[in-house]
Amino acid sequence: MGNEESVPETRGVTVELLAIVDLGSEIEGMTGRQLRMRKVTIEPGGVFGPVHDHIGRPGLVHILQGTITDHRDGAATDYGPGVGWPEDKKTLHWLENRGTIPAVEISVDIVRKD
Repeated sequence: MGNEESVPETRGVTVELLAIVDLGSEIEGMTGRQLRMRKVTIEPGGVFGPVHDHIGRPGLVHILQGTITDHRDGAATDYGPGVGWPEDKKTLHWLENRGTIPAVEISVDIVRKD
């Protein structure tokens, strides 16, 4: 992550699983993979860390409420309601809520079956 400050561990984060689709039974070649949708709430001052990647776990994020700061490539980008970002194999990042209200996102990604 370059010269960024030390990244704190996860705190003030709640994750609610909303839905899962078994992709192996839907798409040939996707055995062992699931499409997952979660609601993630980051409280004011909360951090979704540490730095993590999305290799083999592509996804999309959409912000419903508040502002989430996405730290990647040495830059901090704020995303508010109605926008979001892709998470692909090049993504290496961590998130935080610098605001005064809970930030809520919907996250959809493809993951390996547990």
